[in-house]
Amino acid sequence: MRIRSFIIAYALVLAILLFADRRPSSKQQDRYSHVVDLTDAQNETAPHAAESRTRIIAPGKLIPGTWAAGQIPAERLVAPLVVMDLNAEQHGSPQISLDDIAAWESHHGMIPQGAVIAIRRAHDVLRTNALSTNDMSARPFPIASDAAQFLMDARYTIGFAVETPVNLTSDRTLARQLALHGSYVVEGTARFTSLPATGSLIIVAPARNKQPGETAVRILAMVR
Repeated sequence: MRIRSFIIAYALVLAILLFADRRPSSKQQDRYSHVVDLTDAQNETAPHAAESRTRIIAPGKLIPGTWAAGQIPAERLVAPLVVMDLNAEQHGSPQISLDDIAAWESHHGMIPQGAVIAIRRAHDVLRTNALSTNDMSARPFPIASDAAQFLMDARYTIGFAVETPVNLTSDRTLARQLALHGSYVVEGTARFTSLPATGSLIIVAPARNKQPGETAVRILAMVR
């Protein structure tokens, strides 16, 4: 009995020590210093004056029968945030390419698995034009089709965030792949200039409804 009691007590002490060793330190818990609201201001052209132009394009908008905005699993709405700069004047292309992704990773390290990719425009003239998110012809998707496919297949990217309205109807293959991967696009976001390239956490909060189309969304970034 004494030997059995000793073994049980030793196992309990060892378990407590292992648990204590795995607990995050207070320094780790406080690693996020502030929160940035990436939701854009009200859209003056929207039917309701207080309606934000920041909207989520859910998979259900691209392929009927896939997730509507309110059906996207909660664990896919909180994710690491990666910010890539798009400077069309510098490399002559309005889209992020595979080479751009390789260059980003060589500088910042591998893109985290299951992240949301935000595209920050260095010189975005259209941000001052007060475009409506209903005007889906405003911009092509700012990531090349093969680059987006790579991010979803190799980095398990779950979403993309862009500053302007996007046109996903011009590339049906890409739109289909976005929907089949369960990836969403948040358009009309703001204040990407306040974010570092990596290390932040994004929180996307769409309204809980089953409408397959675009839905107004609140988007926040927790920054280190």
